[in-house]
Amino acid sequence: MKRRNFVQSSVLAGTSLFTAGALKAATLTGCAEPAGIAAVAGKPFNMNYGIHDGMFKNHAGDDFIDQIKFAYDQGFRAIEDNGMSGRPVEQQKKIGDTLAKLGMTMGVFVQPGLGNDSNMLASGNTDQVEKFIASCKQAVEVAKRINSKLVTVVPGDFERKLPIGVQTGNVIEALKKGTAILEPHGIIMVLEPLSDNPNLFLRTPDQAYAICKAVGSPSCKLLYDMYHVQRNQGNIIPTLDLVIDEIGYYQIGDNPGRNEPGTGEMNYKNIFKHIYNKGYKGIMGMEHGTAGKGKEGELALIKAYREADSFM
Repeated sequence: MKRRNFVQSSVLAGTSLFTAGALKAATLTGCAEPAGIAAVAGKPFNMNYGIHDGMFKNHAGDDFIDQIKFAYDQGFRAIEDNGMSGRPVEQQKKIGDTLAKLGMTMGVFVQPGLGNDSNMLASGNTDQVEKFIASCKQAVEVAKRINSKLVTVVPGDFERKLPIGVQTGNVIEALKKGTAILEPHGIIMVLEPLSDNPNLFLRTPDQAYAICKAVGSPSCKLLYDMYHVQRNQGNIIPTLDLVIDEIGYYQIGDNPGRNEPGTGEMNYKNIFKHIYNKGYKGIMGMEHGTAGKGKEGELALIKAYREADSFM
């Protein structure tokens, strides 16, 4: 599940239970609930977990809109879509309309045209900065179509010929230019530290925290992807507390395997409880795969989220 193929202002859509339960939700959206989880289907979770394309394709088919409707029936109230900017404009609008109709919220999409290692902001190269600024302008247009306020930004690789302090300064100056474009529209770029390879410039939450402080804009925040933090350093909860005032978005994935909670070494029930108690009401992006296969794997994923979410 690679980045290029894949805030706090977002709120949980609805806090009351559906009195008619899963049957009513299924009738509204045209999707039948799967056997075995009907008792809680349609009940919103305590946290606002955001599904992605392909997560429920075995139940709902390949059409992402049908998957969104199915996810709604199961109690999910948000999505994220890393590849949104690459979708046809009409499809973007249809997804945005579907979310509005269901009262669901949109999480992150990845900055248009920029992969993990394709924008070398650390280099200070003028061409790279201009490319980044152009992508910010594109992001504004995509965000309008889908009613999103969140875009993922990765600064790219190290420039090994430059001292780290100079590289950091180059990144900060580029991001300032980007926020000047995003801030008037209320859009937030969330910087994501990654663990994919050691060539990446941005690796740890404290590094992103320092950059956000230096940029000094409400449109530059930290994406706290707990899978990457666990791989790079662990210490999820104490690290979260250190950087919490700059966190704009969370993403989920158990380690090893990068699948749903309960399939690895991370205690997501405790982590979710901690984030909830800190007052976060935004989207928690489900940026991970499914450990099981077929419909059974999808049901197991839903069950895993019900279990991890049962911290109240």
